[in-house]
Amino acid sequence: MVKTPDELDLMRVSGRLLASVFEMLDRQNLEGMSTLQVNDLVDRFITVDLEARPASKGQYDFKYVLNCSINHVVCHGVPNPNEIIRDGDIVNFDITLEKNGYIADSSKTYLVGNAPPPAKRLVRIAQEAMWQGIRQVRPGARLGDIGFAIERYAKKNGCSVVREYCGHGIGREMHEEPQVLNFGRPGTGLKLREGMVFTVEPMVNKGSRMVATESDGWTVVTKDRKLSAQFEHTVAVTETGVEVLTLRSDETPMIERMQ
Repeated sequence: MVKTPDELDLMRVSGRLLASVFEMLDRQNLEGMSTLQVNDLVDRFITVDLEARPASKGQYDFKYVLNCSINHVVCHGVPNPNEIIRDGDIVNFDITLEKNGYIADSSKTYLVGNAPPPAKRLVRIAQEAMWQGIRQVRPGARLGDIGFAIERYAKKNGCSVVREYCGHGIGREMHEEPQVLNFGRPGTGLKLREGMVFTVEPMVNKGSRMVATESDGWTVVTKDRKLSAQFEHTVAVTETGVEVLTLRSDETPMIERMQ
């Protein structure tokens, strides 16, 4: 659960590489692409350009390098050659990468073309909910502080937080202890220690928090078919606070606000 300084250095490498995957996607025109085309693009970029391994591929018998979740899909959407990303969609890409034996995990929800104002608002809320959780990370804080901050922010803005899925420890394995819930009570749960590494990844729904799994056994959707958005980072507890290992270049202002 607690990583050594050498292990953290290796996780920083994985995190920086994964951040570059999203920076590559930022430059793409997603409209008109199939979700399988995006999957294959990311696969080539990770394996060829970055000389790394897409850690999701083959994990739990999953055949692809990413999850792609469009509009009312909450998480675990499966790449499909017939699923076309269209103007006005929101789409989340959840991607993992392993380098030198250590894994990083991150996700981002993209606004495609002329997304309507309610979709833009939900995406902003989901992203800020993640940052509200990350801002709680420091030695001596509790896991409940993270979940409480996330859910409080989402509810304050008229949204709900999915409770069935959560963040997790990460390192040599994709899913390690502890579980990092997106709800909770402040001052409760595991006490954070320097060197702990885990993900913060709230899934925020425009309507009800209730979800259902479709017949493919993977795809999770909102029961009311209203929009859902997710953001995720891999973070490390430092001596004085938190380090975001998967930070992208466009997120520097977020870190500056925390200091």
